[in-house]
Amino acid sequence: MKNFFVLLIILFSFSCGNISGIPFDSEQWKNANLNAEENWSLRWDMMNSLRNDYELVGKTKSEIIDLLGNPDNKVNNEFYYYLGYSKRGINTGNLRLYFDSDEKVSSIKVTDG
Repeated sequence: MKNFFVLLIILFSFSCGNISGIPFDSEQWKNANLNAEENWSLRWDMMNSLRNDYELVGKTKSEIIDLLGNPDNKVNNEFYYYLGYSKRGINTGNLRLYFDSDEKVSSIKVTDG
């Protein structure tokens, strides 16, 4: 009986993941209509692939724009990209890219909420 509960907990844990494994596609990212229901979480679903397969830190602003398109918002030395729904209720996410004085990405942050 104990093994059954352990298995149940493990299965439940895997089913609660909020970021899927969709491979990052630059053109899909740039052209996604996030108002269309089928795309509500498209960018969010690509985040694992983007973070794992692309070295964003050190890229210039123009390299980021080539990869991700124009940001949804710019504030000082920060680019914000809307990620859509995070699959946790009605929470949405953002990708924030911080640039240093040489206009290269110094850090990234993904927010949910």
